[in-house]
Amino acid sequence: MTSIPFIARARRIRWARLVAVGVGIAILAACSRTEPEAKAPVAAPAAEAAPLKLRYAGYPGVTGLGVQLGIEKGFFKDEGLALEFINTQDAISGLASGDIDIADWNTTGAIVAAGKGVPLSIVASMFRHVGPFYLVGAPEVASVAALEGKTVGAAAFGTGLDVYARTILSKEGVPLDSVSFVANGVNAAALATVENGSVSATILHEPFASLAEATGKGKVLAAGYDYLPRFHTGVIVANNRFIANAPQGVEKFLRAYFKSNAYAKAHLDEYKAFYAKRLGVDPKVADAAVQRELPIWANDPKVSLEEVEETQKIQLALGFQKELYDAAKFVNLAFIPKAPAP
Repeated sequence: MTSIPFIARARRIRWARLVAVGVGIAILAACSRTEPEAKAPVAAPAAEAAPLKLRYAGYPGVTGLGVQLGIEKGFFKDEGLALEFINTQDAISGLASGDIDIADWNTTGAIVAAGKGVPLSIVASMFRHVGPFYLVGAPEVASVAALEGKTVGAAAFGTGLDVYARTILSKEGVPLDSVSFVANGVNAAALATVENGSVSATILHEPFASLAEATGKGKVLAAGYDYLPRFHTGVIVANNRFIANAPQGVEKFLRAYFKSNAYAKAHLDEYKAFYAKRLGVDPKVADAAVQRELPIWANDPKVSLEEVEETQKIQLALGFQKELYDAAKFVNLAFIPKAPAP
């Protein structure tokens, strides 16, 4: 017969064994669990820099089409720029007041304004800097020489268009005092004066020169750049305060500007379609106009001080400028983007 103390001791042994087994199972279970990996704190996404607002007075019409195409392609947005277009006939006043940051402008106008104290700097040439101007005559006008004693449209007196009109006539042997020059405006308004017989010829931009020929209402008598190949007509100017406060904005603008025009020239079919649609002209007219101006489409941002001096001297000789200015004081090419390394 088993004694009671023996039974009690056996029960205690069994209980101890059960507890030991339970603890072992718990330890094994704990060891088998996969602990979550420690994760590095995730940085909050950096806030995107706000686009730099840039107030730009660009030329309308053909001269500004490369920029407009570049905007559609996102080239300015890629540079972190938010362009605000300023429509004005007097960008110089806007630059003087600080209401315009960057503008397209005629070279001599910019030089004279800067010489008179307007706080601006020339930061680049435009994509073309010789005059894209054409002397267009009525269908019955046989040549430039036939304009002696006639009335000729000079657009606006004292402008580059006027300079080209008078130079073409003079170099073709037409005495300027024999011609009646009238300020007949530009573009469609100027072409209308040829069509209605108010003038025998006028100085014009494209696409109106090609439009005149396509419709048989006029013909190109001369291309201005054949007569004045070094007369500098177009620059990009910037307000000096904007340059001081946002120099990177000037460089970004110039990069996008020339990228836009380089893209347009490299993709002529696309550009011609864009040209025709934006200006509302027949594609054949757009094609003729673009092809005519390819030789002067330089996409060269540099400014030749020698050309600018020659340009001023021509202005002076015609009485359109009262004195010569030292252009070097007003030209700052430090913001022209550097070409990428090969």
